[in-house]
Amino acid sequence: MELKNMVALVARNGRHLQRYNNKGGRQVVGCIPYRYNKGSNQACLEDVERLEVLVITAQRKGKGMLFPKGGWEKDESIKEAALRETVEEAGVSGIVEGMLGKWNFKSKSQDASYEGYMFPLLVQEQLDFWPEKDIRQRIWMSVPEAKEACQQGWMKEALDSLVNRLMSPQQCEEEEENPAL
Repeated sequence: MELKNMVALVARNGRHLQRYNNKGGRQVVGCIPYRYNKGSNQACLEDVERLEVLVITAQRKGKGMLFPKGGWEKDESIKEAALRETVEEAGVSGIVEGMLGKWNFKSKSQDASYEGYMFPLLVQEQLDFWPEKDIRQRIWMSVPEAKEACQQGWMKEALDSLVNRLMSPQQCEEEEENPAL
């Protein structure tokens, strides 16, 4: 039996390596996995309808859809943590691009503060097997569908930042000047 598109990784757990900010807030990182549909593979987004993003189900039933994210640990860079969480939770890998921003938010179920960092991830590989395959579903959606499905306000803001970046005239000019990048 040949196994393809499988990651040899067990999801990390525990908080012994977890990073916290100077106010005691847990630092979390994540990605907005995206791809271009309709055969387009360009860095300049002219129409938001050509963009699809990957959302996953929350671990707890009834908590809706979200983008992959989790704890940033002391033994990894911020981009390594963002990619690790995305592979663990969504089973996709690719190019982690420049940070979209930092958000401070409170947990809806606990009275805990968090500092969240989000990155775009241009998906290059979708795995058939990944660590949280049995506890999460992943669904490719249009941007409007994702904004409707996602219950986290800060993640919706991160999605807006991604769309604005991809549709910016500067992004389009850079793509025309460096099409091979």
